[in-house]
Amino acid sequence: MPSDLAQPGTRPPLGDSLRIVVKLGTQVVTQDGRSLALGRLMSLVEEMARLRLEGRQILLVSSGAVALGMKQLGLSERPRSLGLRQACAAVGQGHLVALYTSAFAQFGVTAAQVLLTESDLGDRDRALCVRTTLMRLLELRAVPVLNENDSVSIRELVEHRRAQGEETGPPAFGDNDGLSARVAVGVDADLLVLLTDVDGLYTADPRTEPDARRIDVLDVETPRLGGVSSGGTGGMLSKLEAARLASRSGVTTVIASGATPGVLQRLLSGEAVGTCVPPAERRAVRRQRIALAPRAGALVVNDGAVAALEGGRASLLPIGVVAVEGDFGEGEVVEIRDGSGRVRGRGLVNYDARACRALLGRHSDEIEDVLGWRGYDALVTRDNLVLGS
Repeated sequence: MPSDLAQPGTRPPLGDSLRIVVKLGTQVVTQDGRSLALGRLMSLVEEMARLRLEGRQILLVSSGAVALGMKQLGLSERPRSLGLRQACAAVGQGHLVALYTSAFAQFGVTAAQVLLTESDLGDRDRALCVRTTLMRLLELRAVPVLNENDSVSIRELVEHRRAQGEETGPPAFGDNDGLSARVAVGVDADLLVLLTDVDGLYTADPRTEPDARRIDVLDVETPRLGGVSSGGTGGMLSKLEAARLASRSGVTTVIASGATPGVLQRLLSGEAVGTCVPPAERRAVRRQRIALAPRAGALVVNDGAVAALEGGRASLLPIGVVAVEGDFGEGEVVEIRDGSGRVRGRGLVNYDARACRALLGRHSDEIEDVLGWRGYDALVTRDNLVLGS
């Protein structure tokens, strides 16, 4: 048994996690790969809804469309042909999103369907559009429900060609695990929770090794991951790859059982549930790039905006800006200055200089009236802001 993996580590505090991506695997959504696990699913929806109502931002990545489509079409075995699987996804996706829409609505929370393909996050411009959509939904207090668009996705075809040596390039999403990690990175999430049918990773297979221990904290960069076991389920490699991607981008990941009662609340309260993969020190590198990048202009803010920015997790809203300096484009680095000219911080601006000037002193709900469109409520969102001169 790899004893180094069994050594206890220190979990990062999760209670302050504001933006959380939750991924539900097929074995969590269904009982037997076909029938909905309604009791378990409703409990998880209730947990997520209550977290949303508490002020946290929740993004849900859910598997299960193909399984539900199989049930509706009367298929007893998972189809082998790509076309039939895509047909099942097309049927099942409607049932899946209808379920979530109805379930979240019972708690006064709006669910929003977002279907993605590999190319949506592989192309920079399309990835920025996806981020804008997701951030806008979060600002509107909705819960985005994401899934790979299996009815048109060519992921499985590409993977088959890759296995035959006919295709090269980065791996595909991988059963929504990779999708959830890339979404978490794209929206600068604080926490990624991968819920499956086991309670974490083990030092060995507990079914055959009586001394096997659940790994509480895992460094995914360790060279001895070959000894890690899921405890009796497949697909754990994709979860480890997802955790590695998230960790390298500063996102904490937890792999846990979706059948654990109150699993999300227990994680946030500090209970040692599942296996935690802490983030590497990479978010600091990203913030350092913002702090050191050449500035393209400046936003001059009033005292109220300074107090809000320095007092918590506030973003810079148009109403707090009194002047715009320079000619910058959307996504460039600008300085945040107070009325005396002192630099209070730096950030990536969501609108170009012309739009910022048009929005001076305006309320966020006036953005669309002024510009004719609305991407963000804030000129600079908190996760793209570095305070200090």
